[in-house]
Amino acid sequence: MAEIDYRHAGGQTRETAHATLENLMGQARAPVGQLHPQDWMQDARTRAVVRALTAGGAEVRFVGGCVRDALLHKAIKDIDIATQETPEVVIQRLEDAGLKAVPTGLEHGTVTAVADGLSIEVTTLRRDVKTDGRHAEVAFTTDFREDAARRDFTMNALSATPDGAVYDYFDGLSDLASRLVRFVGRPHERIREDYLRILRFFRFHAHYGEGAAEAEALRACRANAAGLDHLSGERVRDELLKILGAPDPARVLVEMRGETVLDRILPEAAHFDSLRVLSWLETSGLRRPGIEPDALRRLAALVAVDHDGARALAGRLKLSNADRDRLAALAAPRADEPEPDPAVDAHGLRVQTYRLGPARLRDRALILWAGERAGTGRLDSARTAQWMRLMDVALDWTPPAPPVRGRDILDLGVPPGPQVGELVRAAEDAWIDSDFRADRDCLLQSLRSRL
Repeated sequence: MAEIDYRHAGGQTRETAHATLENLMGQARAPVGQLHPQDWMQDARTRAVVRALTAGGAEVRFVGGCVRDALLHKAIKDIDIATQETPEVVIQRLEDAGLKAVPTGLEHGTVTAVADGLSIEVTTLRRDVKTDGRHAEVAFTTDFREDAARRDFTMNALSATPDGAVYDYFDGLSDLASRLVRFVGRPHERIREDYLRILRFFRFHAHYGEGAAEAEALRACRANAAGLDHLSGERVRDELLKILGAPDPARVLVEMRGETVLDRILPEAAHFDSLRVLSWLETSGLRRPGIEPDALRRLAALVAVDHDGARALAGRLKLSNADRDRLAALAAPRADEPEPDPAVDAHGLRVQTYRLGPARLRDRALILWAGERAGTGRLDSARTAQWMRLMDVALDWTPPAPPVRGRDILDLGVPPGPQVGELVRAAEDAWIDSDFRADRDCLLQSLRSRL
């Protein structure tokens, strides 16, 4: 069997990609290709889990994202194994081999195997018995094709044996080569099994697709968009943030808006051009440590909300309290909060960094810079230099802690009360005016004279 390498396959038409692969396509139940040697497959811990699971003669395969990403030579984040054994037998096999077995989802047939710190999800082959648009009732099977048939997209229905033989029941290899995200089976039916698949479709299109999305899938997403109203805020949040983490999320979000999908989950979305520029700054424009793609920052750049609206959005998406506060501070700061100004001198930039904090200054400045660039539609080299200077201070200068505290004021003989706070603020202002150079003794001497 030939080895498969899709690193440079993007841009092929579906017909061309299929032609290059048809010599690999044998019978549906026969392997169609061979993975390049994979470190994660040959890892002693992975092999230990495989040995334990196959001790009774059952067949196991790697499935889903690890196979898909291995074919694309992407980093593997998670390892998933499908087995013909039931969860109870899986647990027994792992424990007999001295490995830890965690029953993470027994109702869905999932057990997490832990080998020397490496976690691998092991799931019994399944088929759907009943679906309601949000959840599925499953039954176990021993048929790998039947299990693959319940997966959402053809590129996710690929599987590989422990020695790397690749199985493809639904032409996923061709879709992967041509960067086409396509549903397994009829899109309308697959979406109605779980409406979250609408958002997953756009998420995979954002991360793996090139060119236009498949027309039949888009029609199904539009026709079933109302089903998104029944999903929990947590499930919507997770998919939305993953879409925002794509290299160019604006491209796909605009497509979602055109299919009436985005209005269902994020009617506040408005600043697509700002998001596009921000994504470029994060990934290509600046290219320096400390500035990486940030889904929450991108969300703040995209939405048109006031402070209360940002907090309401955070509540709808079930964000954590910390993320709620960060979204509100970035998307719609209160009127009395300072804003980044790249035109001030070096001292002014340090004052802004101290007042806002380096992370908040960086995030808010990137959003304002992106909005400014999107609004003018041109590159002003002098203004760009100002923003770059601000970014240098935000990323490279760490604000020191104020040298004078309330205890120091009390030690001067000032009784507890409002005057303590006033004097602390006075010392802080003097310290800032000195460009953060004045030391504690100097500031306290000044306060003694004042007293």
